[in-house]
Amino acid sequence: MDTSVKAQWLGHSAFKLVSPNDNTILIDPFLSQNPATPDEYKQQDDVDYILLTHGHEDHVGDTLEIAQETGCTVATMVELSRLLVGKHGLNEDQAVEFNKGGTVDFDDFSVTMVSANHSSSFKGDYAGDPAGLVISFDDDITFYHFGDTNIFYDLELYGELYEPEVIAVPMGDHYTMGPEEAAMACELIESDYAVPIHYGTFPVLTGDPEIFKEETEDLCDTKVLIPEAGEQFLD
Repeated sequence: MDTSVKAQWLGHSAFKLVSPNDNTILIDPFLSQNPATPDEYKQQDDVDYILLTHGHEDHVGDTLEIAQETGCTVATMVELSRLLVGKHGLNEDQAVEFNKGGTVDFDDFSVTMVSANHSSSFKGDYAGDPAGLVISFDDDITFYHFGDTNIFYDLELYGELYEPEVIAVPMGDHYTMGPEEAAMACELIESDYAVPIHYGTFPVLTGDPEIFKEETEDLCDTKVLIPEAGEQFLD
């Protein structure tokens, strides 16, 4: 794939992206307490942006600690953003709140918030709706992180609207889609590449990425990449 964007899967649903202008972006940085994240990546010191799909602690993860240490921008759903600022110490100047259908522009990329079918809370408080995030890099690729979700027909529309080259698809089952349902979601999107996420971190997440790969590549032309935790899969 012809891209200047660098992408690394850090285990579970966490990603590190580096934009063409060298902006470092973390998505759902559940790292220090994540058994799947290699030790050398559990601490992230050079971060410009954190993007959150929803409020569950296996997604918010180390956001507050990283934000305090680095001064990075934290962008997420309105209610979650206000919760992090109002009750958990996130500096208001670092917070960017938006909502589904909305797009926010940063240095050399934009983020559009779209729907996800799931739930969202943070430390017992309602945290707004869950979401997916479509990250479009200027004159480069579009990366769509589904967040936690099941299948829904809006995915076909998102494929038409945003034409993402790379999608991150939860397929661990129990709390999200399993492999077969996730494969059908890929068929709706028709991206070039799909990366399975939210599997294997805990015993209950039994979805098999190899089954997801087989099912997806039988249904459509999307190629499934299965990186190891910590592996860079776009460079």
